[in-house]
Amino acid sequence: MKVAVFNSKPYDKESFKRHHTEHLLSFFSPGLSEDTLPMAAGFDVVCCFVNDRVNAAVIEGLAELGVKLIALRCAGFNNVDLEAAKRCGLLVCRVPEYSPNTVAEHAVALILDLNRNIHRAFNRIRENDYSLQGLQGFEVNGKTVGVIGTGTIGYTFARIMKGFGCKVIAYDPQQNDRFKSVGDYVELEQLWAQSDIISLHCPLVASTYHLVNVNSIPLMKDRVMLINTSRGGLVDTPAVIEGLKSGKIGWLGLDVYEEEAGLFFENYSNRILTDDVFARLLTFPNVVVTGHQAFFSNEALETIAQTTLANIDAFAKGCLPEKNTVSL
Repeated sequence: MKVAVFNSKPYDKESFKRHHTEHLLSFFSPGLSEDTLPMAAGFDVVCCFVNDRVNAAVIEGLAELGVKLIALRCAGFNNVDLEAAKRCGLLVCRVPEYSPNTVAEHAVALILDLNRNIHRAFNRIRENDYSLQGLQGFEVNGKTVGVIGTGTIGYTFARIMKGFGCKVIAYDPQQNDRFKSVGDYVELEQLWAQSDIISLHCPLVASTYHLVNVNSIPLMKDRVMLINTSRGGLVDTPAVIEGLKSGKIGWLGLDVYEEEAGLFFENYSNRILTDDVFARLLTFPNVVVTGHQAFFSNEALETIAQTTLANIDAFAKGCLPEKNTVSL
């Protein structure tokens, strides 16, 4: 099958080309959108990433071009109009689990960096400033960590924090026994009120959009630490900025941002940042932002390439695994 790999970077090409495949892969730097849709002409499969805009217009266009499969090389599928895909007869598959340890460990890294001010200390030392004022942190041991979303990544994160000696609580409408071995489920309002650190590990769906907002932030502990390595849309950024200004939010660690499409994964070091909300966020000394790199490890890239190619193989043979298929 002919596969158009959109939004591809050099590391994507390297990871995919390490695997033997009978399919013909063509790599395109631009993401898939209405503007780049014509590039999919002549392909059986389009392979997309987290910020590709696979809306109804794009899906209808793909169907007209004869594309049969949308192969996501990520776990999330909030950027895909599933109803349009079903209507047009296009199957959507994904990589449900590529490396839970990779993302969970990045969330922990954000916590430790924020707490001990590693980013600020690094900059001070480079300027020959060895003063400690303003760098004081706290012991993570004994703190209450709230986990929202207890799938594989959320569970893995919880297990790590349990190892730090934390009390772990969680909220998830779909509870599982695996998490119960490391923590306790509570209602969402309890989690907001009891947690010293809150980490988001849930998918972006209608019920979780702007989960962190002007109503939920006042329910949190004063000086709470908030971590998001899941999807940017879980957080209402202007509301969080107000929380930072008031001191309600003591620390903020983000690997994702609601308006990151067209910004993250690119080098704009010679350009002026035009997103005023994001620019304001970057002015806070107690905020650390990474550019959607929580997934970015050797192991994760290997699994993403391997699973994506296996999905395409299975589709060609008419036996795509149900767990890798996105359904309405």
